[in-house]
Amino acid sequence: MKKELQPDARPLLFMPLDLRGVRLPNRIVISPMCQYSARDGHANDWHFAHLAQFAMGGAGLIFTEAVAVEARGRITHGDLGLWSDQYVPWFRRMADFIKQQGSVPAIQLGHAGRKACMQRPWYGNGALGRADIERGDRPWPIVAHGSNALGEGWPVPHELAIAELDQVRDAFRSAAQRALAAGFDVAEVHGAHGYLLHGFLSPLSNRRSDRYGGSLENRMRFPLEVAEAVRSVWPEEKPLFFRVSAIDDFEGGWSIEDSIVLARGLKARGVDVVDCSSGGILGAATAAAKPLTPRVLGFQVPFAERVRREAQINTMAVGLIVGARQAEQALREGRADLIAIGREALYDPRWALHAARELGCDPDFDLWPEQYGWWLRQREPLLRKLLAETPEA
Repeated sequence: MKKELQPDARPLLFMPLDLRGVRLPNRIVISPMCQYSARDGHANDWHFAHLAQFAMGGAGLIFTEAVAVEARGRITHGDLGLWSDQYVPWFRRMADFIKQQGSVPAIQLGHAGRKACMQRPWYGNGALGRADIERGDRPWPIVAHGSNALGEGWPVPHELAIAELDQVRDAFRSAAQRALAAGFDVAEVHGAHGYLLHGFLSPLSNRRSDRYGGSLENRMRFPLEVAEAVRSVWPEEKPLFFRVSAIDDFEGGWSIEDSIVLARGLKARGVDVVDCSSGGILGAATAAAKPLTPRVLGFQVPFAERVRREAQINTMAVGLIVGARQAEQALREGRADLIAIGREALYDPRWALHAARELGCDPDFDLWPEQYGWWLRQREPLLRKLLAETPEA
């Protein structure tokens, strides 16, 4: 077990955060990152090594990739699944290891909606075609908020009737129960990036004429019902997150003002943290084809700031946060409560430990796993001496 720093020695990034009955050892979160490497929903050694490195790397909260609550709700054939009890043992092993390293295990529950049945990204990130079928990735029937396809050449989804929405809600609820059985302490409902729940939210995609379409209240109805369903089985002492695309990043789309209204509704239904991403309604994954918002470092932090301030709820900032001082500043300025690292963690799985060193709060490698920290502590005096004697090194 890694040591905990004394309060007066910690930057805010390394201060613990209590959410309901769960204490996060620091404010650094590993964002859900799909690996597209599962087989029939089953994880493998790659998934274990992928997540284990972040726990060994010192992050406080570690999310699995998006886990499909239904087989038909997978983005690709390579997605992880939790629509059956058969998947629970592997997730339990993963959650146990993360806890052993002093981090908190979290799971993201999702349904791809009209973005289901896609190619794995390294094969094009488009609709499944002949080459994919030859590889064994055959198309399957998909369901969504409506029957409008993502674009030309994409599969046309079946529009979920009101009675069929019960089945999807139940799938989220059952997956949350399995996540609980697997030992996860945090759950997140994926309501962003053009997937099923975002499809209901956005006026660019939702063309329904029943009580789940039209007005903002109606478009929010099903995502709020899903959040409520998950909260109904997620223990009172465990926090619930909800990921939003804070803006669609297209004219006439979902806005930050809409996100604030949604956040208030989520808070009333027991959601503790709003995870503020953006985009994805008209393109693959998180990328908008012609975004209105310039891509600069921390470009999504203002979304987390406004939702936090105006909805009075904890928020998580994510998106091109690459440096320790950048992350610390966002927390110090009250712009977010948590900092999520994604691709930067792929580049540096020990980002959290390196951040602690950069911010001067772990000079003796106390936050490192003892199996590593012991060796690094022994080397440090000699390394400093040699570096002092060899300035050009």
